[in-house]
This record gives sequence, structure tokens and C-alpha cells, in this order.
Amino acid sequence: MPQPLDARKRWLALMVLCLGVLMIVLDTTIVNVALPSIRADLGFSETALVWVVNAYMLTFGGFLLLGGRLGDLFGHRRLFLLGIAFFTLASLACGLANSQGLLIAARAVQGLGGAVVSAVALSLIMNLFTEPAERAKAMGVYGFVCAGGGSIGVLLGGLLTSTFSWHWIFLVNLPVGVAVYALCLAVLPDARAQAAGQRLDVAGAVTVTASLMLAVYAVVNGNEAGWASAQTLGLFAAAAVLLALFLGIEAGVQAPLVPLGLFRLRNLATANVVGILWAAAMFAWFFISALYLQLVLGYSPLQVGLSFLPANLIMAVFSLGLSARMVMRFGIRTPLAAGLLLATVGLALFARAPVNGSFIADVLPGMTLLGLGAGIAFNPLLLAAMSDVDPGESGLASGVVNTSFMMGGALGLAVLASLAAARTDRLLATGADAAAALNAGYQLAFVVGAVFAATAALLGAALLRAGATGPAAAQAAAGAESGLS
Repeated sequence: MPQPLDARKRWLALMVLCLGVLMIVLDTTIVNVALPSIRADLGFSETALVWVVNAYMLTFGGFLLLGGRLGDLFGHRRLFLLGIAFFTLASLACGLANSQGLLIAARAVQGLGGAVVSAVALSLIMNLFTEPAERAKAMGVYGFVCAGGGSIGVLLGGLLTSTFSWHWIFLVNLPVGVAVYALCLAVLPDARAQAAGQRLDVAGAVTVTASLMLAVYAVVNGNEAGWASAQTLGLFAAAAVLLALFLGIEAGVQAPLVPLGLFRLRNLATANVVGILWAAAMFAWFFISALYLQLVLGYSPLQVGLSFLPANLIMAVFSLGLSARMVMRFGIRTPLAAGLLLATVGLALFARAPVNGSFIADVLPGMTLLGLGAGIAFNPLLLAAMSDVDPGESGLASGVVNTSFMMGGALGLAVLASLAAARTDRLLATGADAAAALNAGYQLAFVVGAVFAATAALLGAALLRAGATGPAAAQAAAGAESGLS
């Protein structure tokens, strides 16, 4: 940046960026609570209703890589503002939608805007905060927003839907989007694009975007169509062919969309594999524990949202300070592995929750450990992913990381939900009680999620380079934190 921002403006810029990201993260879960109301109001069939969610996921997953690279080429600030504008206008269209087609189309545009915002926000933060101590704390704030936003979305969705109507889960984005856009113009410097002057690899962009969209469609539609069906296998095969074509293009062009050498960066490659596994485990916890609370224990949507508050508060405490101190004291490897192991134990505790469970004995312990795990691990995982990347490829690396999270979460949730449903169906066929059969299916999903989290912890501990953070940097961290308090 030509004129670096002073400390106060940097932290104000971080708050604005995180508010924009929070709006995107909330929208991935806030809709779920309102789906029954949307179905009744607009006359969706059970099959068509899933497209209120799938249309968003399809464009979000498909455009993350391209959004990140466009940020490198044309400026991260410019792309962030464009993404916020797309998302806000699409939210207005969703809120005013009076037909199925309009709502689904607007959700697809929301996903496109969300992909662009998510892909470049991390790059903007990394470029704003270059000192290790400040960067660790800033990434902690960003990590809390990403990790805790989904839980907040369930609570907010329940409140808005029960108090007003489902339209307000989208309309509430309008003042937030306008405020974020205006504040970004005021506080974010319009720096020259790091990769300005390079050509966009159009062939690579088309093939990888099409490959990702086909893969996302195959995943989100897998349970309904059948994982071994001709449709699902054909979509995965087409996605694989396009991916192979994309890799061939990248190996031959002068200015590739994704330089293949990027994946030789050890920390980036490891962080992406760990991110896929962890996202699969965390999506299993979030969505399946919500189903357990609602369908087995009989909680209302608002009670489900309130049940996640302890985990959110714990994540806030660790993400907004303690995690940064741990990174500066121990590096990225030890906190990442410790956080993922805590999440593993939390998932294992959920795997033993009974049909007649209580919140204090059977829900709160697992929630507490998962909140601790997410609060500790998210910051070092993001730092690991971005630590070896040149500034000119930071947007692309951010897009790669977000794509890994999104694909890992979507695939993990689809597979684990399929395993849970299969076990429930088998038990129902033998005459088991409906609640017991549901619970047994959820327990299996939690066990597999715990295996994913444990594998991620082992890979992170074994393969990540520790990084240049140690006792000397700890003093800088302490000084940065005292200046913020």
C-alpha cells in the first residue's frame, strides 16, 4: 500500500471487513431455520425447496477461485466492494421475492457476491497487518467471525422468522451491506493490484469454475439422487475431466489462473488438506447437533440457537486474544493440533448423547470443547495457509483456502448425513423407536466427524512447518494487545 494506515484505522478497517464477512457467513445458516416458512408461503415442493440452499452453494463454491484471482489482478478493495454490492442487491431481491424462480435466482447471485467477498477479505486483512503480532490478533478476529457466524445465524434466523417473517432474514442485510460499502470507501486505501498488468487466464477460469460447480452440484444433490446413481457418478466424472483439463491448461499457459507451484508450498498444501477434514467435522457438528436438539430433544428453533451460545462465547474469548498469544508463543503447529484434538473429544462426547439427554450433562460438555477447539485452531490454520504466499498471489491463496473449506464442509455434511440416514432407516426397518433410530444415525455421524478431526490434527502436527514465531515475537504480541486494550 502506498500510504500504510495508522493502527487505529487498520483496526477500524478490520472491523468493517469482518462485518462484511459476517453477513456472508450468517447467510449460509440463517436460511435453514426459515425453510419451512418459505415452503409454505411460496408453495415449494420438498424437492424444489433444497434449491433455496443449493443455488447459493453452487455459485459460492464455483466462483471462489476466480474471485480470488480477480482480486489479485484488479484490486482486492475493488472486488470486495463489488461483491458486497452484488450480495446486498441480491438480498433485496430475495426479501421481496414472491415466486420460487425469483428467490432461487436471487440466491444464486447472493452466492456469487458471497464468493467474491470471502475470496478477497482474507487477502485484505493479510495486507493490512504485516507485523506478526498484529496479524495473529487480526486473524483471530476474522477466525471468530468465520467460526461463530454460523451459530449466530441460527439464533438470528429463529428470532426474525418467529417475530416478523422469513423475508426479514434477507432484508436485514440491506442496512448492513450499505454501511459496509460506505465504510470501506472511507477507511480502505485503494492500493494498486498486486498482480496488475497480468492477463486473466480465461480458459483456466472457465474450466475450474465449471468443474467446481459440477462437483458442488453432485455433492449437494447426492443424497437425493443417490451416491451410486448415474447422475451423481456422471457429474463427478465430468468434474474430474474438467479439472484434468484445467491442470493441463495451467501447466502450459504463461500466466496461469492458479500457478501449480503454489501447491508445492508445504504449509499451504497441508493447511488445505487439514481444512477439508476439519470443515467436514465442523459441519457435521453444527448441522447434525442442531438436528439432534430439534428432532430428538424437541428444542424449538430459538432454543437451538441459544444452545450454541456457550460455544460462541468460548470461541470469542480464544479467537479475540488468547489464540493470538498462543500462536506467538508456540507457533502455528502446536495450537492447531491442540485445538483439533479438543474438537475431536467434543465430537466423541456428542456421539454418546442419549435420546433422553439433558443440556447440562450431554450437550454442554461437547459444545464447550468444540468451542475451545474452534477458537484455538482457526487462527493458526488461516495463518498457515497464507504464511508462504507472495502478496501477488494472496487473493488466489485465499480463494483456494475458502474453496477447501467449502468443498470439505459440503462433501462432509452430505456424506455424514447420508450415513446417518442409512443407519436410521436400517433401525426403523427392524422396528426400532423413531427417536432412537434418529439418534443412532446422528451418533454414527459424530463418530465419523471425530475421526476426520483427529486425522486433521495428526496431519497438522506432522506436516506443518512451525514458522518463525517464538518468544521474541511474544513480547511484540503482548505490546500489541496492551495497545488495543
